[in-house]
Amino acid sequence: MYLTKRSSALKHHPGQIAFPGGKQDESDADITAAALREAHEEIGLAPENVEVLGLMPAHETVTGFWVTPVIALVREPFTPVPELGEVEEVFDVPLEHVLTPANFTVQSRRWRGSRRHYYTVPFGPYYIWGATARILRSMADALESR
Repeated sequence: MYLTKRSSALKHHPGQIAFPGGKQDESDADITAAALREAHEEIGLAPENVEVLGLMPAHETVTGFWVTPVIALVREPFTPVPELGEVEEVFDVPLEHVLTPANFTVQSRRWRGSRRHYYTVPFGPYYIWGATARILRSMADALESR
């Protein structure tokens, strides 16, 4: 599974771990087209090298963004190329790691005057947390219940 470390120069969520992706443009036919375009722009993943498997339910971040994960299989190996304006680094996490509920912990911090609890699923030097970890945990839970 490919994840990115967002550029520290970005206005929203700088330096955080995230899926490749972004805002749907008017020129995008749908959410899937937007996800494929963004993955191509951000990490160099060609849309023709992807088999889209489906969509997960939309998730709202605590900062008010709605994220609809598009699940896809990369057909052939490729060399990720980060778009340096948005992506500081691209890295690969074994799918087994993020689909194992025991690898997740719940942590908390104060945010806007209240205590917020959130999932984490650390991997090596990467602190995967917040919306990204919550989406991964919901995927793990869905597959575990099958």
